[in-house]
Amino acid sequence: MSNHPYDTLGPDTVIDAVEAAGYLSDARLLALNSYENRVYQVGIEDGEPLIAKFYRPGRWTDEQILEEHAFAAELADAEIPVVAPLAGADGRTLFEHAGFRVALFPRRGGYPPELDDPDALLVLGRTLGRIHRVGAARPFEHRPAMDPKEMLDDNRAFLLEHFIPRDLRPAYESITADLADRVAPLWAEITPADCQRLHGDCHGGNILWRDDNAHFVDLDDCMTGPAIQDLWMFLSGGRLQREAFLSELIAGYEEFMDFDPRQLRWIETLRTLRLIRYAAWLARRWDDPAFPHSFPWFNTDRYWADHVLELREQLAAMDEAPLRLL
Repeated sequence: MSNHPYDTLGPDTVIDAVEAAGYLSDARLLALNSYENRVYQVGIEDGEPLIAKFYRPGRWTDEQILEEHAFAAELADAEIPVVAPLAGADGRTLFEHAGFRVALFPRRGGYPPELDDPDALLVLGRTLGRIHRVGAARPFEHRPAMDPKEMLDDNRAFLLEHFIPRDLRPAYESITADLADRVAPLWAEITPADCQRLHGDCHGGNILWRDDNAHFVDLDDCMTGPAIQDLWMFLSGGRLQREAFLSELIAGYEEFMDFDPRQLRWIETLRTLRLIRYAAWLARRWDDPAFPHSFPWFNTDRYWADHVLELREQLAAMDEAPLRLL
């Protein structure tokens, strides 16, 4: 017996949902690489294809989704290159069909940014500075704030109970306890004044690069947190390279928004939270058939051994001096 929420989402349901929103489909359908939600490119008669996003049932409330949409519209109104949802004739951006919440977006082309290109990093920094300038204007009322209890403590407990192999549990429990001890005093430095509305999931996969500009997509994880959360994931390589990349990003960012260098101390804290949360995200979604199919390397003995090693390396990184602006 089917018990997964997306089991009932077939091609006919996707096309019917788009047509119920007022568009005539030509029945061309392409599933895009999206796992948390289901996202499709849908052909439209005598028009450009649309992107239909079917939100994962039970994850967000209607109020949280609508606040995501409002934030995207606010950014678009400020002429910031984001892909905002389309409104129907009645002004709604969130539709319901066959038990699913659905939003439609215009299709935008592009390719991933070259994150080792100083000019691209400068543009990314400028765009994020503009996003954060709008984000700082008012708070979210319904979207979540970053929370180490949920991101670290709750996810750690879930993985220990359900997924970490028995022979690795002592090592995992010990290393994550040490990481939690390092995270706590650094997180305590973050005040409400340091936090604002964020994109929340800024990495190359959520950016379409075209016409020498960065177009941000997928505000599904927009949240309240410190500005550095939207910046650190663009950094890679050795320490000197990361400092060079960071300096380019911040140079562009500060053309539109001040940056508090205190936040550089929190990069490894945020990386720690993401490492643990990412493993738990895969684990919590493992009953969704799309996940074992798309992430076949997950939940193997090799994966968990490598994960423990990665966390050991992260503990060492937590003890290093923060990155500097050059």
